[in-house]
Amino acid sequence: MVVATQSLEELCINSIRLLAVDAVEKANSGHPGLPMGAAPLAFVLWDRFLRFNPKNPAWFNRDRFLLSAGHGSMLQYALLYLTGYDDLTLEDLKQFRQWESKTPGHPENFMNPGVEITTGPLGQGIANGVGIAMAEAHLAATFNKPDFPIIDHYTYVILGDGDNMEGVSGEACSLAGHLGLGKLIAFYDDNHISIDGSTDLAFTEDVGKRFEAYGWHIQTVENGDTDLDAIHQAIETAQSVTDQPSLIKVKTTIGYGSNKAGTSGIHSDALGEAEVKATRENLGWQYEPFVIPEDALNHWRKAIERGAKIEEEWNQLFASYKQKYSEEARTLERMHEAELPEGWDKVLPTYTQEDKGDATRNHSGKVLNALAGVLPELIGGSADLAPSNKTLLKSSGDFQKGQYANRNIRFGVREHGMGAIANGLALDGSGLIPYCATFLVFTDYMRAAIRLSALSEAGVIYVMTHDSIALGEDGPTHQPVEHIASLRAIPDLYVIRPADGNETSGAYKVAIKAARGKRFGNKTRPSILALSRQGVPNLAGTSIEGVTKGAYILSDSDGTPDLILIGTGSETQLCVKAAEQLRNEGKKVRVVSMPCWELFQEQDAEYRESVLPKAVKKRVSVEAGTTFGWCRYVGDEGIAVGIDQFGSSAPGNICMEKFGFTVDNVLAKAKALLG
Repeated sequence: MVVATQSLEELCINSIRLLAVDAVEKANSGHPGLPMGAAPLAFVLWDRFLRFNPKNPAWFNRDRFLLSAGHGSMLQYALLYLTGYDDLTLEDLKQFRQWESKTPGHPENFMNPGVEITTGPLGQGIANGVGIAMAEAHLAATFNKPDFPIIDHYTYVILGDGDNMEGVSGEACSLAGHLGLGKLIAFYDDNHISIDGSTDLAFTEDVGKRFEAYGWHIQTVENGDTDLDAIHQAIETAQSVTDQPSLIKVKTTIGYGSNKAGTSGIHSDALGEAEVKATRENLGWQYEPFVIPEDALNHWRKAIERGAKIEEEWNQLFASYKQKYSEEARTLERMHEAELPEGWDKVLPTYTQEDKGDATRNHSGKVLNALAGVLPELIGGSADLAPSNKTLLKSSGDFQKGQYANRNIRFGVREHGMGAIANGLALDGSGLIPYCATFLVFTDYMRAAIRLSALSEAGVIYVMTHDSIALGEDGPTHQPVEHIASLRAIPDLYVIRPADGNETSGAYKVAIKAARGKRFGNKTRPSILALSRQGVPNLAGTSIEGVTKGAYILSDSDGTPDLILIGTGSETQLCVKAAEQLRNEGKKVRVVSMPCWELFQEQDAEYRESVLPKAVKKRVSVEAGTTFGWCRYVGDEGIAVGIDQFGSSAPGNICMEKFGFTVDNVLAKAKALLG
């Protein structure tokens, strides 16, 4: 057949399309439609606007590119390969979606340099983008000086219909509009197709008007298939709007080039041999699978030289900045390198048994404010519960439009969006340590974001107060029962329930170090701090160091114990008081405080045996939550004191009493075991 000559730009665009087609076909799995339709948009952005260095993917001032519609992952993998990222080869593309490949079905930030965030569940990517844009705004306001715009980068996001349907995107984008994040530019791949078929089946709203109501600047590119100039102009216009985030609706044809173009049949299925052949003919593509024409590859690889030049210009600017503003430069470098300042943990409050007791949420507030003075990277807030969560930093104002240097973020009643935004703040790569807060029961609203924190190694600190039925009168809708157990089921998440002031300080020591990847190897982990509403006494024997081990001996009798009482959080005091009475009756009793299962499991076998010797079978655990999972520590012969039903509306102390969280009940269970 006679093939029409293609322009260099067409060759570059079709390189993306056919790499996606070939990889999906080889895997017989994947989503080819989005990469084929969004290829022109991606080409214009990456070739003409995106500031990045393929040879240094972690360059500090790079633009951030996020593929929120993560099912179209071959778009991103193709771009990384074509522009010359060393970590992704053509062979990796051929292993798309295969065991231990570098090209998983959805982008994973821990797999590939150049992939900023993990984007699988729809809506999370754009919400992460809001957090990343907030990080840029905060750091620019904090560190930039006249003539030294050392932090000056954009966050670009490609999102699809599915992202816009998910509620988390609405939560985050509403806040972005309120904050006026002008460096956030989102491209809506407007192709009107989802897996079920046309979006008319379920999604007929005017997305542009919705985002306009959020406070975004809106543009539409009517022909995103071939009008590269219109795409270019839209990006330039968006960059000129500095006081609003921008949404560019790019009308595209899903699966462009295929005979199935514009249908749901191209959304998430391999094309098949015949259709692959037809697509090659339709696009005038004469090359074998995974072969890229030399002219196209050479053009794409200009990104290497371009990126090196851009970075070198920035390096020179930063060198001058460092000479003039040495203290600020040192802080910025320390944060970027995920280092903590020397002696930062010396500010953590400590307590004796004689110190007045308090709610652990109040202890948490004191710790946050102490840390704020030594950790400028600490930033966060609450989902409209700051006075109750005790999360306000007294040394700072509110992070608002035009006041981005402040560190108190008002998330509003947007729990899911808050968690996803916090992930973005953590994954920006600049070294911020974000925290976010609400009631523990509302982790139900943000579980997807929490799970992604753990999966994508985002060092977020979740400050969850009102941690049990002891919160009282709000009743069972607000009283967490199963939540601690369900959160413990998430891999790579520290769930910490401190017993008093010392353990609250210890919880923050763990959480800060985990957020920096400075504990148990270099794996960064999020933490959940489950904190009490009611006051608790400061107990003898609690310590910051004890918390870092997950569980430790709080008090003991001489010799091998007859019984071990294991407590967490506010119920640890019940174990202490019960042990005192049992010892007065001649029993040998050990009390173990276990604020964090995960940390305890990471200790060596010798330490775990020293705390919970296998020979001691008589054990009682006490925790104001479901007993699910406690068999791991009390065994077949032990008893777990907990609550395996919903709570009740009553004063907190009455709830605790009626559900058996009393010294008398702990004593009764212990004596039943001891016979």
